[in-house]
Amino acid sequence: MAQALRRNTAGSLFATDGKAHPLQDTLLGVTLVLGAIAFVSAMFHNLHLLSSWTGLLGIGTAAWGQFVSETTRERFGLIVGLGASAVGFFLGMAHGGLFGGLW
Repeated sequence: MAQALRRNTAGSLFATDGKAHPLQDTLLGVTLVLGAIAFVSAMFHNLHLLSSWTGLLGIGTAAWGQFVSETTRERFGLIVGLGASAVGFFLGMAHGGLFGGLW
């Protein structure tokens, strides 16, 4: 009995609809990298400039990624990156802010 083969999209990392999403995947990757940098650098008091700026950029890329995302997996990754970026941004602001110590 012949049966139609269906593509396994559950094993795919980003696209669950079987289509390529290069813009969304790029925004997801950039958001995750910026979120990780902001989160880790926020743990050090003297890196407040790095954590606040990367956190702010990560929040912006996550917001844009949410606006253009098409699949649930993209949205999930963007929310993880957004959370890490927000924590890094807020701790960076608490430690000195975007321009603290420069003026």
